[in-house]
Amino acid sequence: MISIDPQVTPASLEPAVTQMWEASAGKLLAVERRFPPGSGTPVFTRHGQYTARGWTEWTEGFVYGSALLQFDATGDERFLALGRQGTVERMASHVSHVGVHDHGFNNVSTYGNLWRLMREGRMAENDFERRFYELALKVSGAVQAARWTDLGDGRGYIYSFNGPHSLFADTIRSCRSLALGHLLGHVLKGEQDRPISLLERLIRHAETTARYNVWYGQGRDYYDVRGRVAHESIFNLHDRSYRCPSSQQGFSPFTTWTRGLAWLALGYPEELEFLECCGDSDLEPCGGRGAVEAMMRRTACAVCDFYIDHTPTDGVPYWDTGAPNLHLLGKDYLHRPADPYNRHEPVDSSAAAIAAQGLLRLGRYLTRRGETQDGTRYTQAGLTVTRRLLEEPYLSTDADHQGLLRHSVYHRPNGWDLIPPGQAIPCGEASMWGDYHLRELALYVGRLARGQGVYHFFGPTDAPSGRKEP
Repeated sequence: MISIDPQVTPASLEPAVTQMWEASAGKLLAVERRFPPGSGTPVFTRHGQYTARGWTEWTEGFVYGSALLQFDATGDERFLALGRQGTVERMASHVSHVGVHDHGFNNVSTYGNLWRLMREGRMAENDFERRFYELALKVSGAVQAARWTDLGDGRGYIYSFNGPHSLFADTIRSCRSLALGHLLGHVLKGEQDRPISLLERLIRHAETTARYNVWYGQGRDYYDVRGRVAHESIFNLHDRSYRCPSSQQGFSPFTTWTRGLAWLALGYPEELEFLECCGDSDLEPCGGRGAVEAMMRRTACAVCDFYIDHTPTDGVPYWDTGAPNLHLLGKDYLHRPADPYNRHEPVDSSAAAIAAQGLLRLGRYLTRRGETQDGTRYTQAGLTVTRRLLEEPYLSTDADHQGLLRHSVYHRPNGWDLIPPGQAIPCGEASMWGDYHLRELALYVGRLARGQGVYHFFGPTDAPSGRKEP
């Protein structure tokens, strides 16, 4: 389990955060040169160079979103221009994409970041430009909400690209697109002009994911361990019944793919923060604030506890907690730091970058409610993981390596990840989502270190602009 350091603070990590942003700048420019418009979307590196892999282009928003985070952290206008131009010229198809569950990845990272930066006063106020971003976010939220499987009695979920029978753990973070659409006063219009609440669909999706993709140690099945996560849940569309767990990128339906776990560890705390922007009356159709927050909090704590308990001492997990060759690492493999160069199973640093932010957000959420013991535990766990990711061998300061966060894994079952010469497993490479989430994590921690307030995907509750905020 993670050896939580009670002494590490955001301020103590500021030099490492600064070093990360310095390394990040050159890598962003190198990726821009390697991928001019129309040349594909960078997904992951091979021998340190980013490559494209056409599938759903779910990483394109991370390319321009990373540039916007770089500007946010450093004030370097080159990256604002890069991120803004890429968003305006390249992201429109993602706004209206009806075939994926990835709107929160692509569109909140781009249009959402630009809208947030304007709300925070980091960009010059421009009413037309702001409305352009708002329109994109409204449409994105509605399109994502329309990808809906109705289970009856108000239940349902946003289905994955596998089809209406499939619920992915990943999608909880795409619910940010619904959150922003709701915050902007938008609804989805159905048949007969029926208004469909984006907030209600967000909450119903979160409820269904919490019920079927997460275990709570209550005897659901033989493998019921509190906080264990299934990547995918399968439903029978004829009678709307749950059938079984499944996994696309994990080892099996009965083991926990750690990046799927991480998406939940971050997604639920983020949505708990967002609920503070919602009025009590908005939550009444879903059972009221108490019930909704209790559901999300229960899930967030379960998955974050599982992450802490089933990750090596330094906070970097192996790609799946039940990967078939973990036993070859020895019985004590969870009681020492992860070894990305071992000969049996790869680690996934991208899962660590995602989960670390979730731990920090959950810790802050609980601390603000007076639950300082639990809040401090999650916060210090998140900072412990962050510190490790900002060190070698994970942070790449090599100018010849275009990736920022090394030892990320994409799709182990499909064999998509490079195994370098002389190694037995994938290692040493980076992914666009891993790099983006390390930057997002560094932005979060850096702001805390400098006393600049908390970074939220929905921006500040009181924006400095004179325009009335949603």
